[in-house]
Amino acid sequence: MQARRFVLLTSMVLSAMTMAPAITAATWDIDAGHSTAQFKVKHLMVTNVTGDFGKVTGVINYDPADLAKSSVDATIDATTVDTRNPDRDKHLKSPDFFDAEKFPTITFKSKKFEKAGEGKLKVTGDLTMHGVTKEVVLDVDGPLPEVKDPWGNVKSGASATTKINRQEFGVSWSKTLDGGGLVVSDEVYVTIELELKKKV
Repeated sequence: MQARRFVLLTSMVLSAMTMAPAITAATWDIDAGHSTAQFKVKHLMVTNVTGDFGKVTGVINYDPADLAKSSVDATIDATTVDTRNPDRDKHLKSPDFFDAEKFPTITFKSKKFEKAGEGKLKVTGDLTMHGVTKEVVLDVDGPLPEVKDPWGNVKSGASATTKINRQEFGVSWSKTLDGGGLVVSDEVYVTIELELKKKV
């Protein structure tokens, strides 16, 4: 009996997934209230410290049938950096790191979309941070099939990851440990979680 119920439940789930409308060519706004950008760096060579930027905005044009027509123009508010430590956050906003007063935004503007497997993309573009622009590649899961929220808005979502060297962007503050290694690693892992709202 339990085996039959499991098979029936599995069939229902697969059917629902099949019936979900695939994402179509459209323009999407990044929903700032449900999107975040997170970074992770090694601290003292022994643990990872994570932080978030609380405001991500932008517009995505996505055409799954013709990726050459797709584009991303996104902005992260550097002044919203939050590592759940007020003193550290103040240091991160200072000229030692993001220099948020002088460079209040981090931007990404795409140059190329490529398929990278089922439901995956590689998006190449220019990342500008701390007044420096470098080309980076985002590994993207999504966009996901469209859904309608309780208020009638059509939504989708995507996750993107990349790795950068902060020294290349002039974010160079660091100290060397007595036994070797750095207080803060140069490599920074970035994860971006996006909820998208279709423009009408």
